[in-house]
Amino acid sequence: MTTRGTRSEKVKRIFQQFDANRDGGLNRDEMAALVVAVNPRVKFSDEQINAILDEVFRTYGDFIDGEKGLTYDGLLRTYDDGAGDVDRDFDALELELNDDNKGSSIEAEASSSSIVDERVMESQKKQRTAAWAVSPNHGIVFDDTWKIVDDLEILIKRLKSKQAKDGKFKADNFDAFSDAGWSRELGPSSEISEKRVFWEESGNDYAAFVKDLGVLRSRADGARSREEAFDGHMAIGRVLYDHQLFKEALVSFKRACELQPVDVRPHFRAGNCLHVLGRYKEAKEEFLLALEAAEAGGNQWSYLLPQIYVNLGIALEGEGMVLSACEYYREAAILCPTHFRALKLLGSALFGVGEYRAAVKALEEAIFMKPDYADAHCDLASALHAMGEDEKAIEVFQKAIDLKPGHVDALYNLGGLYMDLGRFQRASEMYTRVLAVWPNHWRAQLNKAVSLLGAGETEEAKKALKEALKLTNRVELHDAISHLKQIQKKKVKGNGGANGEGVFVIVEPSKFKTVNDKTTLRQDLANALQIRLFQRITRLSRCDVELLKKEMGENDVPVSYSGSGVPEKSIRKPNLEEILRRLLNFLKPETFQGAVKAVNERILSVLDDTGSGRVDLGTFYALLAPICSGNPEKRKRVAFDALLWRPVNEAGSQIKKADAVRYIKLLRAIYIPSHGASEMLELHGEEDSSMVSFKEFLVMFDDPDWGFGIMSTLVKLETGDRNRHGKCVCSVCRYPIIGSRFKEMKSHFSLCSQCYSEGKVPPAFKQDEYKFKEYVSEAEAMKDKCKCLPLQSHNDR
Repeated sequence: MTTRGTRSEKVKRIFQQFDANRDGGLNRDEMAALVVAVNPRVKFSDEQINAILDEVFRTYGDFIDGEKGLTYDGLLRTYDDGAGDVDRDFDALELELNDDNKGSSIEAEASSSSIVDERVMESQKKQRTAAWAVSPNHGIVFDDTWKIVDDLEILIKRLKSKQAKDGKFKADNFDAFSDAGWSRELGPSSEISEKRVFWEESGNDYAAFVKDLGVLRSRADGARSREEAFDGHMAIGRVLYDHQLFKEALVSFKRACELQPVDVRPHFRAGNCLHVLGRYKEAKEEFLLALEAAEAGGNQWSYLLPQIYVNLGIALEGEGMVLSACEYYREAAILCPTHFRALKLLGSALFGVGEYRAAVKALEEAIFMKPDYADAHCDLASALHAMGEDEKAIEVFQKAIDLKPGHVDALYNLGGLYMDLGRFQRASEMYTRVLAVWPNHWRAQLNKAVSLLGAGETEEAKKALKEALKLTNRVELHDAISHLKQIQKKKVKGNGGANGEGVFVIVEPSKFKTVNDKTTLRQDLANALQIRLFQRITRLSRCDVELLKKEMGENDVPVSYSGSGVPEKSIRKPNLEEILRRLLNFLKPETFQGAVKAVNERILSVLDDTGSGRVDLGTFYALLAPICSGNPEKRKRVAFDALLWRPVNEAGSQIKKADAVRYIKLLRAIYIPSHGASEMLELHGEEDSSMVSFKEFLVMFDDPDWGFGIMSTLVKLETGDRNRHGKCVCSVCRYPIIGSRFKEMKSHFSLCSQCYSEGKVPPAFKQDEYKFKEYVSEAEAMKDKCKCLPLQSHNDR
């Protein structure tokens, strides 16, 4: 890892290379030469060069020395802010570090002897603590603060020595995992340690340290001025942060916030501490305060805005608010177009919400600026896989692994890609490499078992499953083990599919019959299963439909006008995400991210077909209502009320028939895409101006052919899709049947809901047609078996 000293020397050599007139500054011509030289593959136009220079000279105005141009400190700051990669630029220019001390300080070249002496003193200070301490904008200002810092370093050294002696001091290497990409400091990311330190806070030695730290804080509070007290607390916080004593650092930064509430720095660093401590909501609040202070401070803090935007975005991601995070990453990238971390984070967030093409574009830009960015390669490969470009994705995953051989995310995701392609042996190799780095990764262990099963290595798969069972006791592992036993018991060979699935034939839908009206039709079940899957991913089936009504009543939205001049209550996607967060406040952040992705891909992509970034909120509520929890009639009522809530219908108790028709077709296009997509094309005709009441709306809604009559099947799934049927297993997939059981009444084999919906039957039972009866529970089946055996044999005759 590049040290700060080495980094500074490299920047100095770059500066000297392009300071042609040796005046201690880079003017526009010299800066233009630098930009072109470090980007040899890019053909810049004069307009592009001028735009880049305008941005640099505006953003780093505090470092511009008149006609001389950008100072060495200014160039160093541009690299510190992520505007470029020092190592890459240094190598591109084929420069070498000098070992002599001649010209060791650029400013000292034309300085008097007294100033040189002063610089020697500064150099000694720099050796005593971190590089930030002598930074012109973020360093120590008062001499007494240096004394406090020296005493604090001694206290920390003493604590570390005691805890190391007792075996309490721990450091874990995080090099294997994807970098969060955030700016922990108002400085270079290369200063971030790859080792996370864990302090033992419960012992007497730590208590004594905190007590002594309190004395140092009192000394800072007793300073001669408010500014000096602020300087002391900021320095204490910085030193504590550098040593990863985040809780104590937070106390100091909070005190600094009290002393100078409108200063950006303490809010920013308090936010960083809170983020590391996992307190994302509080971190977001601090970053917002930093942003407010920076925007109010004019040009003074303008060069810090990109980093504030980046960290604010990451804090929002910590809360699961990915759409909102995208907005801030975009702002950072706009303010600093060469901020490759902002572009990487933007690409990763866009991938996280299912906007794959935009994600690929942002990630490719980040990699163009930093070709050795392993995390960006990993996420780019995932986005390519999502778009179906699998072979290219494999190449990019491999590049990420070449750059960082123990990259867990790249190895795990590449394993998943190989699984999707049916290359099970390669998949198991990837999962084995994941487990070598992260032995307690239970998902990798489970997927390794599945891939081994797909490769026909049943015994090895069983061993891997048992290992996974040691790591977690989740129910899916028990089902997988039961499945393995069934596979071995039946001696069924694979059908070229995954998971040891048995041989089957797919029967055309017309041959699937039902014995009564209570048995769900095959196609209806297939559609309802897809909707049920969406409910599970989004957890909307746990959201009471009354909450939608409450949102409409308590949080009104200003009326705006669409391109066609129609009044509507439209809202931007990030604001819509906030509403979803309130509705799904019981979800953990990572689960909420998955819910947002599903909603964005399935609903928002249809509502925002023009790509404006805005959606009609009333229509959105109406589309959610049928899949929320609650009485089915209540769901339909809330859907109607949501349409009534729209500005075009607010006046009375009826809605336009055209709006009702459009809504039904949207429902079908979103939840039954095989039927609804073509119907959406019919919307562009003459609009019916008549009105419909709630009663008439229900008739339209419940229509089995042109409405959303599938809702009755969905409700049946909601109430019974967790029912188990004893030891009964599906005759095709060999998994225990969960949910409805479909029994073929002539051959007496049973299918699970999934195999029934896909038309799969065992090849041993070839018939001209198949008649099925649905059993929601095993009790129904037992009752039928006891009472209806004579009737069944009569039918067979």
